[in-house]
Amino acid sequence: MSARPTAVPVKVVGGLFVAFLAWLAARPFLGGVGGALVGALGGAAGAWRLPHRVLVRVLWTVPLFFLLIFTAVQLMFHVPGDPFASEKNTSAEVRAEQQKHYGIPEKGFAGGCKFFAAYIEKAVVDGYLGPSIKVQGRSVVDLLLPALPVSLALGLLALTIAVFLGLLLGVVAGLRPSTWVDYVAMAFAVIGISLPSFVIGSLLILGLSLTLGWLPVAGWGTFAHLILPAVALALPYAAYVARLARGGTIEVMSEDYIRTARAKGLSEQGVVLKHALRGAIVPVVSFLGPAAAGILTGSFVVETLFGIPGMGRWFVNGAINRDYYVVLGTVLIECGLVVAFNLLVDFGLAWVDPRLRGKT
Repeated sequence: MSARPTAVPVKVVGGLFVAFLAWLAARPFLGGVGGALVGALGGAAGAWRLPHRVLVRVLWTVPLFFLLIFTAVQLMFHVPGDPFASEKNTSAEVRAEQQKHYGIPEKGFAGGCKFFAAYIEKAVVDGYLGPSIKVQGRSVVDLLLPALPVSLALGLLALTIAVFLGLLLGVVAGLRPSTWVDYVAMAFAVIGISLPSFVIGSLLILGLSLTLGWLPVAGWGTFAHLILPAVALALPYAAYVARLARGGTIEVMSEDYIRTARAKGLSEQGVVLKHALRGAIVPVVSFLGPAAAGILTGSFVVETLFGIPGMGRWFVNGAINRDYYVVLGTVLIECGLVVAFNLLVDFGLAWVDPRLRGKT
């Protein structure tokens, strides 16, 4: 059977895009030469090993980044206020000099287009995400680089809790449908979906910190500081995971091969571990991409609530102070993480569901 006519162009262009993305990601840490080496190796490995459907996704990634940045710039240039609005006694001449120094044109669509073009040139050609307008003498990389591991630790712990707790409740409920166990698990799911993370976080602070004194109210430094914000982020998504896992478990347990496995003498524990659990995981893995995006963006609010020095603090402060470069740097990093998670989900789906392997 002959290869698809689009396979070779997709591999070539997709490999180039993988090299470009790897170069952009590695250059701030390894410099120009190191970033170019990583980009070349990543592009070659991507063109050689990545499946066709993943390369097609990568082809959409670069235009998506440009569209996202352009949209964010236009939104910033159309909201009231500007980075220098707090300077009440600043003359028009000094204000114009500040705008020129930081490369901030006048408001409006044309000004946003001009700023977008200059920002992309600096980011792609020079690898520079710009200076912070409000934090004098600090660049965006200086501010966000120490905050990135904090946000990643919080987000990954919250995602782990959400998947583990949701799978546990969903599988148990799916194995005993229309019983009190099912009703209790689904009642938890409804409550978790109904309450946003900042409400759950406030209740956790009130109950476990202020009333019982078990955990610190806010701050950062020990694992105990991670527990409350991670749980606050995880519970709404654990509820979604529980509902998906319950539906997948019920569907799998009604299949003919489950009855065949039982007839052959396979224990109930073996049926659950080999068949029911895999059926529950497939819809959950599909949900992990949106869940990762929601947890990462939801951490902005939770990090502010719990006083965590992650990227959420800089994003909120940047939005309030109209610190354009800080907001764009945060958006760019968050978008990159979401795209990376979605690509990992593609691999995860192919691993848990062999029917998807080789499909575009």
